[in-house]
Amino acid sequence: MARVKNGATTKARHKKILKQAKGYFGSKHRLYKTAKEQLMHSGQYAFRDRKQKKRDFRKLWITRINAACRENEISYSRFIEGLTKAGVEVNRKMLSEIAINDPKAFSELVKISKDGKAGKISKQEVVKEEKKTAPKKETKKEEPKETTDISKLTVAELKAMAKEKNIEGYTTMKKAELVSALQK
Repeated sequence: MARVKNGATTKARHKKILKQAKGYFGSKHRLYKTAKEQLMHSGQYAFRDRKQKKRDFRKLWITRINAACRENEISYSRFIEGLTKAGVEVNRKMLSEIAINDPKAFSELVKISKDGKAGKISKQEVVKEEKKTAPKKETKKEEPKETTDISKLTVAELKAMAKEKNIEGYTTMKKAELVSALQK
């Protein structure tokens, strides 16, 4: 029986590891053993830091909101407490963006927060105001656009038109058959 050698497989596996380790410092991108070890550590760091990143961004947003709050003569914790009592639900990421890009809108939020903390605004009042100011949505069924050349429509659109016109057997028809049936 012939001897089985795994040289090609081993070399491919080593190449794969070394390719992933490209750019690492020193022997970590040249030698298989150290490259594999470093890749294992890198994977652990990446896993840990994907979670750490969320914490870091939340800290950054809170720092930015706090700085904007201090400019409006209120502390961060009092601001958040007031917004909660007023029933305003805005996440910290959006509050941070508002604080950076639109200081006037942020000062309005500070005013709402102060009123909410003082008990002048409650959650129910905010909900009622939103319902009054929110535009009413019109529920209107979209009809396919009337085109002179229905051969340019997709099969799904043609089948929808055939269904509206009560054409029998439209589900099994091909595009050419649908077009001719709709043109009658």
